[in-house]
Amino acid sequence: MAELLNIKEASNWATEYLKKEVSPSNISYLIQYGRVKKIGENGNTQVAVEDLKSYYEKNNQTKEERWKDKLGEDLNWTLSFSEYKESQTTKHVHRLHPYKGKFIPQLVEYFLDDHTDKFKKDVFFKKGNIVLDPFCGSGTTLVQSNELGINAIGVDISAFNTEISNSKVGIYNVKLVSETADAVSKKLKSFLNKRNNIEFENKLLEKLKEFNNNYFPSPEYKYKVRKKEINEKEYGKEKEDDFLKTYNALIEEYSIGLSQDKSESFLDKWFVKVVREEIDFVFNEINQIKDESTKKILSIILSRTIRSCRATTHSDLATLFEPQIQTYYCKKHGKICKPLFSIYSWFNRYSKDTIKRLNQFNSLRTDTSQICLTGDSRNIDIVGELKKVDSNLAKIVKTKKVDGIFSSPPYVGLIDYHEQHAYSYDLFGFERKDNLEIGPLYKGQGKEARESYTKGIADVLNNSKIFLKDNYDIFLVSNDKYNLYPKIAELAGMKIVNQYKRPVLNRVEKDRNAYSEIIFHLKSV
Repeated sequence: MAELLNIKEASNWATEYLKKEVSPSNISYLIQYGRVKKIGENGNTQVAVEDLKSYYEKNNQTKEERWKDKLGEDLNWTLSFSEYKESQTTKHVHRLHPYKGKFIPQLVEYFLDDHTDKFKKDVFFKKGNIVLDPFCGSGTTLVQSNELGINAIGVDISAFNTEISNSKVGIYNVKLVSETADAVSKKLKSFLNKRNNIEFENKLLEKLKEFNNNYFPSPEYKYKVRKKEINEKEYGKEKEDDFLKTYNALIEEYSIGLSQDKSESFLDKWFVKVVREEIDFVFNEINQIKDESTKKILSIILSRTIRSCRATTHSDLATLFEPQIQTYYCKKHGKICKPLFSIYSWFNRYSKDTIKRLNQFNSLRTDTSQICLTGDSRNIDIVGELKKVDSNLAKIVKTKKVDGIFSSPPYVGLIDYHEQHAYSYDLFGFERKDNLEIGPLYKGQGKEARESYTKGIADVLNNSKIFLKDNYDIFLVSNDKYNLYPKIAELAGMKIVNQYKRPVLNRVEKDRNAYSEIIFHLKSV
């Protein structure tokens, strides 16, 4: 008969077996996600010793060991920041809005702060310095510079990226933001009271819960899938088809509008009709707000909301394929899931979350200046553009010059930076400049694309040098699989003085394979 242990006993057994601490929550995770079989009911949950032993024999090699086997012994695990929880790598305003391709704040902090260690032997930046990020993205460098008492300037070709970055370092009357968000939410609720999509969605959730509990019991179902006792593809499709009958009946009963009348724009194509109507309602309410800073941060909240409400499957949130306007088998969650039919709960959730994050950042904020400019880093006149928005910072840059750069340039042929926020370009009417992106996905990774990318990054560095001190330090984060950066440095009249190879543990895509990037340290020749 199999030896059975409760969760606490399993924790103690695993700690002794592995010679390292294994907490009860670690055991609960293995049960929840079907790594080991659950025996008994809640309150009397047990696992078999043989199941645990089998799992650990297959997975006992540490992630560091596995990744070094694949990526090389020169992998600097210190720069993995594996000791940080997700809540720390997405702290305060860093999670005001999703952004594909951003680095974690701890990486910026590592190179900008005044500590040294066996890898970082020198201090490169000090309080009161000025840092430039010519590929500002979502503003991580700006935010961390503020925390560290360093002035910072960002530049980005994407108007919406600029909006995200400046919203993070903006100064707000948080009480007014909270009151205004509540007022908009109340108006949306009043708008919804005249409709029936909330009642429909609640009924749908009730039916889904009953169906999923019956046919996809957790964690037993996931365990059987992992053990190949269930053919997930066939079973999932069968149950998806079964539930569609209930779904279609509810759609008819509540007269829910699904497809929009046209599909020319992103907003037309990727949102259920009833959701689009709510988006337009809230957008019009926000446009009537008189305080500009409050209007801007509520616009960011709305943008974050509508991104979460796109009509797509949970597994395709990062890369859209086809609009999903009916219930479906979700491989990510191992059950039948649904599209969203209202933005109300998401707008409320993100409003409260944003206010909490603004308050957290305010407690850390230093009296320094950060601003992101919209422009092409290959030719932008940074001082001239700064004069229009921050004359004091413009004077400092002109007289003292910029101390260095910390940035993550786009990777060749990986992301279309405008397209990832197409919903917001549609809604807010920002001008798109896709043709000026360096190394976009749509240009591929062929020889011509790589050559264009190399010249583009070098042009950015050459233009940046106009505003840099002579003894500058430049740090560029890149997965340089085509070995382009030695040529980029040469074209920019620079030399690579050091390289830090780091593992990237938390990627936004579904790919969880071992992956690394290099932080290139460049100086003048």
